[in-house]
Amino acid sequence: MKLGILSQDIKLYSTSRLNESAKKRGHETEVVSYLRCYMNIAKAKPRVFFQGREINYDVVIPRIAATWTFYGAAVVRQFELMGSLSANSSASISRSRDKLRALQLIGNSGVEMPITGYVHLSRDIESVLNTVGEPPFVIKLLEGTQGRGVVLTETMGAAISAIETMKKIDANILIQEFISEANGEDIRAIVVGDEVVASMKRIAKPGEFRSNVHLGGRVEDYKLTDQEKESAIRAAKVLGLSVAGVDLIQSDRGPLVLEVNSSPGLEGIERASGIDVADKIIEYLEQQHVTRDKSKPIDI
Repeated sequence: MKLGILSQDIKLYSTSRLNESAKKRGHETEVVSYLRCYMNIAKAKPRVFFQGREINYDVVIPRIAATWTFYGAAVVRQFELMGSLSANSSASISRSRDKLRALQLIGNSGVEMPITGYVHLSRDIESVLNTVGEPPFVIKLLEGTQGRGVVLTETMGAAISAIETMKKIDANILIQEFISEANGEDIRAIVVGDEVVASMKRIAKPGEFRSNVHLGGRVEDYKLTDQEKESAIRAAKVLGLSVAGVDLIQSDRGPLVLEVNSSPGLEGIERASGIDVADKIIEYLEQQHVTRDKSKPIDI
């Protein structure tokens, strides 16, 4: 199998692990920067070039940074049109990166999630807060990653002030209920195909409600309940993702899905769980490459 990993840096842990696992399993593997790929769009002959040469692969693994979603998804789409199998389709990557769209689809599917509000005009801020519930509120920038752009507001007034400030810079924001019973902990599950292959718990540092490792949180191995597994798998499937990191939070009404990531980091979860997640992903792609029905329309 000829495999291309679309990543900005082969030294990144997740990229390196996927590259190592693919080579260990006997595949011809190459890491290429998707930002250095350029496309020729012509009648019935889509082509991709990298550093002056034409490239094509049986399978591609997109490791697209959130900042470059539009261009990265376009490169993945071009490979798909050329017949490559992608670990995640270009459409599913775009779908999951639009946090508002993703939450709308997840919520409409019946998967439990925190009550979430979205508002455009400042005059409607208090009204949308009332639909979310009582303070505290979690205010999130739609473009935020790794816990950045997330604010906890303890009162209605503080929430209104924070939202109005963000609106002044034309930021798109989400307003969510605060799940106090989670005690600063959440769960990351890696979904590959139709199963959860690894999971861990993330625990916020004292005084912090965000559990992201980049903000000082710590991780530990965690075994999902059947209900948590079902929520994680369903959320990934709703967005059309075959490989996903699903973040959940425990609440008094059961597990709630916070977010779904199409390029989940592997370092923390491999170390916490002791599971070779990279190998699980390559094994899954091997199976899909052999069994997929090429007559089916591409999800683009």
